[in-house]
Amino acid sequence: MRVAYLVSQYPGPSLSFIRREVQAVRECGIDIHTFSIRDAGLAPDATTAERASAADTFCILRAGAARYVSAHVRALVRGPLRYAATLAAAFRHRVPGVRSFAWSFVYFAEAIVLADELQWRQIDLLHIHFANAGAIAGYLASRFLGMPWGLTLHGTSDTDYPAGHLLGAKIAAADYVACVSNFGCAQAMRTVGKDHWDKMFINRCGVDLNALPQRERKREAGGRLRIICVARLSEEKGHFGLLRAFKTALAGGADAELVLVGDGPLRAEIEDAIESLNLASRVQLLGAMAEQETLKQIARSDVLVLSSFMEGLPVALMEAMGLGLAVVAPRVAGVPELVTDGVSGVLFTPANWDDLASTLVKVLLDAELRDRLGAAGRAKVAAEFEILTAVAPLVERLHRYSPDTGRSKPTQSAAVMGHLSPTGGSATLPYSGDGKPVM
Repeated sequence: MRVAYLVSQYPGPSLSFIRREVQAVRECGIDIHTFSIRDAGLAPDATTAERASAADTFCILRAGAARYVSAHVRALVRGPLRYAATLAAAFRHRVPGVRSFAWSFVYFAEAIVLADELQWRQIDLLHIHFANAGAIAGYLASRFLGMPWGLTLHGTSDTDYPAGHLLGAKIAAADYVACVSNFGCAQAMRTVGKDHWDKMFINRCGVDLNALPQRERKREAGGRLRIICVARLSEEKGHFGLLRAFKTALAGGADAELVLVGDGPLRAEIEDAIESLNLASRVQLLGAMAEQETLKQIARSDVLVLSSFMEGLPVALMEAMGLGLAVVAPRVAGVPELVTDGVSGVLFTPANWDDLASTLVKVLLDAELRDRLGAAGRAKVAAEFEILTAVAPLVERLHRYSPDTGRSKPTQSAAVMGHLSPTGGSATLPYSGDGKPVM
């Protein structure tokens, strides 16, 4: 079967877990075609895998004016009533305000181009990651085509405003909803009636243990331990509290350095906080890094810490556990589903910086504890979060919409949904070997 994966920006920064999922689902025999609303925006040091994924992805905003016009003409001719109904749906599916009304035209325009490409490729099912603006275009495209579709929900970006305001409507319209954590699933259930609960299921993010680098940490006796935090420099990640807790931990006898990997809007303020707390000699701010370099930085460390106020199911935490590091994380959202407190890591009370400080001291001063936590963490990831295990529930659900089941593409026959041929008749037009339409 042919499945389209849609992400707002793919294979954009910090989305390596989706790329792993795509590869794993392909290995399970499903033909995946990747779509992105915006250009991937790859960094100059992007990996070969990232560049290959970008080259293989259809970017809607790069389609060009001619494609937009031709897609809308074809859509209007082959289904004027559905075209009008989809436009009306775009106006309804929005947050309040004049600006969102104007954006409805944009999402509708993107949706018709997406639908046109899905039809060209004879896609059976549309799968969307994140319930954000890109999901609006996907929802509208699937509505126009009468195509089955589902989405994966990840965390607060899906439940906070503005996406959260529209989440219930998306779930009600979707054929299935994958959630990366039980906590996220519960939050999704809050937005819809119980009649829609059965379409939700748990599908974890996953890691490829075989692709992780080897641990590189070779600390000299009596040398400083290395703590690493991999997180965007933004409010919800709690960096200011982490810095306070780290300073307290140093005063409590820990001998360590803190490495921050990531970038974001609070970088300047975090730099100021480092100076004001007299931590410049103990804290390194490395900025955003490519996936492999980030993994190498984790592999060189002794402990990974997160100080977030809210999370989904943190992939950096999963990767660190897969590498055998001891991890310290807040007891929020899906984190306790990954980290068993005192067994595969240590949890602290969110926003309680004294608790975080005492937890860091306990872990940093006990080498045997770090080794035990690291070994148990790796075993936990291997048992439940290795990528082929993680994608199994999603693969099973996707197969339900295979053409062999008779449930996919309910209104997509060539007679009903076919493009107009150059001679004016209705037909399914050819596409090239790389999946691009022959214009």
